[in-house]
Amino acid sequence: MLSDHNTKQKVLIVDDEPANLRVLKKILGDLYRLSFAKTGEEALRLVERDLPDLILLDVMMPGMTGFEVCEVLKKNSVSSIIPVIFVTALSDELDEAKGFEVGAVDYITKPISPAVVKARVRTHLSLVQADELRRTRLQVIQRLGRASEYKDNETGTHILRMSHYSKVMALAYGLTENAADNLLHAAPMHDIGKIGIPDSIMLKPGKLTDEEFTIMKTHPEIGAEILGDSDSDLIALAKTVSLTHHEKWDGSGYPNGLKGENIPLEGRIVAIADVFDALTSKRPYKEAWLVQEAVDFIHEQSGRHFDPSLVALFNGCLPAILEIKHRWQDE
Repeated sequence: MLSDHNTKQKVLIVDDEPANLRVLKKILGDLYRLSFAKTGEEALRLVERDLPDLILLDVMMPGMTGFEVCEVLKKNSVSSIIPVIFVTALSDELDEAKGFEVGAVDYITKPISPAVVKARVRTHLSLVQADELRRTRLQVIQRLGRASEYKDNETGTHILRMSHYSKVMALAYGLTENAADNLLHAAPMHDIGKIGIPDSIMLKPGKLTDEEFTIMKTHPEIGAEILGDSDSDLIALAKTVSLTHHEKWDGSGYPNGLKGENIPLEGRIVAIADVFDALTSKRPYKEAWLVQEAVDFIHEQSGRHFDPSLVALFNGCLPAILEIKHRWQDE
């Protein structure tokens, strides 16, 4: 079993004055797992050996200054994610601007207040935990998306392309960068429910019977059940996409026969991205359509399968979509 000490978050304190190290140790020692360095060079060696969760960094030190240490940390992809708080007697606005410019997240001025130190450290470590939780959730979604590929004739590059098509269209629609990124990461889950469809149907090379197709049409609901109810915005969005990307603008889609704007926007976007890439990709049961043939089909289905406003948007996004298609071609 892990000891309480080993489960504590790690804070590296860097200061050339032993008295300052002792003060910070007294303030933070009971709350976090601390390590100490008296020079910038020593700090970088410690970071390389055992990555801390946060760094309290003095600015004015012999040898490398705190600014220089921070610059080195931010140039390394591994250490760049560590939040750096400068602890310094410097109070000039230019000094603060320099600190933020090299990548610091905050400043604590000397003489330090114990309450301020605890509050700033706690705040930035909570942000680290939130980022880590989001990364973990994203990794789970990506791996579930990959799992669905094993039950389908579709390829990983199809998942990649249609996800990026979806982001391009979301941005063109006016969604924020963050919302568009969420759709990019949720879109790979659109067919996760196919995990629950029998192999005899999923891997059948020929046309499905009516009975088999009825079973196939249950995969959106299976996907929604797999993803379940979650307080994660990303997983909730993936559930929405899974459940609604086969609905049609005229109400003839499945599983719930939703019509028009009753279909969530993300489901309407993914529907176009998914169909366009499926049509223009080769499958064991069909050849790839020409791009213009697929574009003509999308236009023909405007107001029937697809949201007319999104079809017009798709047309404007086509250069960017074709660039993505070229970048990630099937092998």
